[in-house]
Amino acid sequence: MRFEDIEIGDELPAEQPDVRVERVREFAKTAGMLTGRFVDHQKAREQGLPGAILPGIMSQALLAAVIHRWAPGCSIQQIDTVFRAPILVDSHPTTRGVVTSTDAGAQTVEVDLTIENEAGETRVIGTAVVRLD
Repeated sequence: MRFEDIEIGDELPAEQPDVRVERVREFAKTAGMLTGRFVDHQKAREQGLPGAILPGIMSQALLAAVIHRWAPGCSIQQIDTVFRAPILVDSHPTTRGVVTSTDAGAQTVEVDLTIENEAGETRVIGTAVVRLD
């Protein structure tokens, strides 16, 4: 992906990341966050949650991954996320992104990002500044 090829309004390809409990367990173990709220639906319900939820840093990683698949070799200079509601483990979320601004001098683009659940409800929002070399 080259900076010259990008326009405001360009959409990143939507993706449906794998958030099955096995994958979340692997992530949580690696991150040192192997607790029931992330990998056990019953234990999460006992904590008042609707089921096991993705760790926030995994949601952020899913957003970073959609950027890197769109623009391999890019550098994410900054990424901010707001967690509006949990993403449930074993669900079928969709990650999306759209270019909202460009900076020719810095060769960067700003991308608005979302993770939606199956009902189309936005659960996580974010903004990233991405440098394209």
